[in-house]
Amino acid sequence: MAERKRGRHFRGAVGGLPGLVLAGAFGILPAAAGQTVKEIALPVVGSAPIDIVAGPDEGVWFTEQHGDTIGRIGRCGELAEFAVPTAKSFPRGITVGPDGNLWFTELVGKIGRVTPAGAITEYPIPGGLSEPIEIAAGADGNLWFTEYYNRIGRITPDGLVSLFPLPDASSSPRFITAGPDASLWFTEFDGNRIGRMTTAGAITEFPLSAQTGPLGIASGPDGNIWFTELVANRIGRMTTSGELEEFSIPTGGSGPSAIAAGPDGNLWFTENNANQVARITPAGVVTEFSVPTPAGGPYGIAGGPDGSIWFTEFSADKVARIRFRPAPHPCPRTVGFRTPP
Repeated sequence: MAERKRGRHFRGAVGGLPGLVLAGAFGILPAAAGQTVKEIALPVVGSAPIDIVAGPDEGVWFTEQHGDTIGRIGRCGELAEFAVPTAKSFPRGITVGPDGNLWFTELVGKIGRVTPAGAITEYPIPGGLSEPIEIAAGADGNLWFTEYYNRIGRITPDGLVSLFPLPDASSSPRFITAGPDASLWFTEFDGNRIGRMTTAGAITEFPLSAQTGPLGIASGPDGNIWFTELVANRIGRMTTSGELEEFSIPTGGSGPSAIAAGPDGNLWFTENNANQVARITPAGVVTEFSVPTPAGGPYGIAGGPDGSIWFTEFSADKVARIRFRPAPHPCPRTVGFRTPP
């Protein structure tokens, strides 16, 4: 999936399913010694799951951008879906807030909050045209988000929104993460820069080479900032002082998209064009794993509360898991869903 100038290429008109608990359909493919990739098919064709995060409740939560739905998969594989009240809201980014709820962006100019029980509240972004993209919890107890119109936004747990314009009017901020220095770090896709914003709103930008296309970003276990370079087909590592090192990806034109810290002490990222997920060690060694479904379109990725890696398959309407070890607690054989091995 090539990242275009606007987020609208992800959009579509598919209805959501409110509060429905369904069976999971698991596909299995060996990934490496002691690891398997297992897929869970979502019930609505064209729902387009995109971003994913470990929830506060032993589940993983994800946005279904074309289904106007927030989904949850529990520890034992049970699937629940919750319809966003606004039709054609196009939910995209999702994170866990300091209040124990899930917060998500809606490309129609709203920030949503969903409780672990599935109750959704929406907060319109004031000031006219707005298109929030990704979101992260900050060290200050607020939520911070990127916004298509070259701004970084902040929303308090009470729903109060503030917007901070970026110096360059064509920077196109995309993903955002909380850094080890208590600042917010974000990618500027068109500006070919990595940005840092303090919780007081001070902005510093670190330039990359031209035609890099930074997209996903995450705080690593080594105290550095890691990010994907979609156009240059590399993974970047930056210290909090701005020192940069870049690592090539073995598969050419792989389309590195989202990136996240894994439970194994490494970073994991999706390769949307190559239909792979990959692991990079803090030393820069990359290992790639194929996705079972052809042209699945892996995009969002996160470390799960079960010690697994979870990722979305945007084009296949699936959520998948790479497990490194047996589940910490056995799952009962319950009618209504299939217990994953």
